[in-house]
Amino acid sequence: MAFGLSLYSLGWTAFLLPANIVSGGVSGIGALIYYATGGAEGGGIKIAYSYLVINVFLLYLGIKVLGGKFGVRTVIGIGMTAFLLWLGQLFIHSSPLKLPDERLLATIIGGGLCGTGLGLIFTQGGTSGGTDIIAMIVCKYRNISMGKMILLCDVIIIGSSYFILKDFTSVVYGYISVGVVSFAIDLVLQGTRQSVQMFIVSKSYDSIADRLSSEVGRGVTVLNGQGWYTKEEQKVVMVLVRKFETNQVYKICKQEDPNAFISVVNAMGVFGKGFETIKAK
Repeated sequence: MAFGLSLYSLGWTAFLLPANIVSGGVSGIGALIYYATGGAEGGGIKIAYSYLVINVFLLYLGIKVLGGKFGVRTVIGIGMTAFLLWLGQLFIHSSPLKLPDERLLATIIGGGLCGTGLGLIFTQGGTSGGTDIIAMIVCKYRNISMGKMILLCDVIIIGSSYFILKDFTSVVYGYISVGVVSFAIDLVLQGTRQSVQMFIVSKSYDSIADRLSSEVGRGVTVLNGQGWYTKEEQKVVMVLVRKFETNQVYKICKQEDPNAFISVVNAMGVFGKGFETIKAK
């Protein structure tokens, strides 16, 4: 969570803010307040202060309306994000890019860092609060999906930047940044959740199965098979792992039997303990 929040804060303070770009969420509202009160030249109200105050208010409102649905990670996420945004604006006074010529590049890099950071936060079960709370409150009383509500909030926040910056280009860059953020979040979440099914044929199947179970921490199934050419009985080790765990499986197989036959198949979905939860009603 700390690393993800650091990337998120870096995207804002090193790329989006110096380029006068407003993205979505409560950070976007903080950026509007920052620009409206003078920005970097006029000593504007730092985004961290607005972010913290707005989120504390939303958190209080959320608890009042929705009850105790917000865990410790939400509070930690809000506090850490505010601190890192404050730290970023304290030490980062200009963008590493040549602005305003490279505003589009700043939009892509800033959005990519924010999206990657948020994706990492979500994989750890964390949240940075913000417009998610607004969406949850509205969804309680209106028949509208959370995704549409969050998107509507982002559209309104970015569109409002025109009245402060008086620059239509900034609005366009703001919408591009939201698209990049969304793409980066999906990329991170899909990468961490993608699973593969591995079949391993080896005479050292027992030692491989033991190490997969103890070192990788995944359930292992040993199937009975027969080599049709040799007519010999074979044992086939089957294991389902996350894609990032495959190198560990390869390493174990190579150490136990360099001649092991391995087949790897991408799994469209894996449901059960250690993987996804079945959500069908």
